[in-house]
Amino acid sequence: METPPTSSRHWRPYLSNLGLLLIAPLLAILLTTFVFQSYQVSGESMQNTLQNNDRLIVWKGSRTWARLFGGQYVPNRGDIVIVNEQNLTACNQTGKVIIKRIIGLPGERIVYAHSVYAVYNHDHPEGFNPDTSLPYGSSHKANGPLLEDANAFDTDTTLKSNQVFVSGDHRANSCDSRYFGAVDTHDIIGKVVMRIFPLSQAEKF
Repeated sequence: METPPTSSRHWRPYLSNLGLLLIAPLLAILLTTFVFQSYQVSGESMQNTLQNNDRLIVWKGSRTWARLFGGQYVPNRGDIVIVNEQNLTACNQTGKVIIKRIIGLPGERIVYAHSVYAVYNHDHPEGFNPDTSLPYGSSHKANGPLLEDANAFDTDTTLKSNQVFVSGDHRANSCDSRYFGAVDTHDIIGKVVMRIFPLSQAEKF
């Protein structure tokens, strides 16, 4: 007696599961490369905004979109960003991924003197201090002042069309553009949009 052939329908659930197992890792890689990524803070350079070991979500979508169409990704002033910075010899460190705040935008002149920033551009030819005019400065008034660095050397930098100036909020313990200079916009990995851990301090940025 001839055995009837096995129905292909019996294999469909197994094939579907196999397909999910193959697609899921690829999808995860694509998402972390081009859309968003988890990042853990290492160090104290962004206190009192962020603490060591805070877990963050970094949004990469805007950078990916800009590069896809041949444009330049420039975050807003005051945004917290993740940067791939290789020129850290001025701070006696090796190149690494760092977290900082955007202070200056392309084409602007940035002056740091007597522990105070001044930004000069077309709209503000006399200069303004972003630490006092942007919302992040107000949050520091509630959580403790921006930790200025009285020992940092003064800087006067005019940014090129593809550069930004970054700084840590803990100025006395931050290796940033005051030391290693302007950052190429191509080296910006993404913008911090959320803190997810510790849960008691979860918030959007």
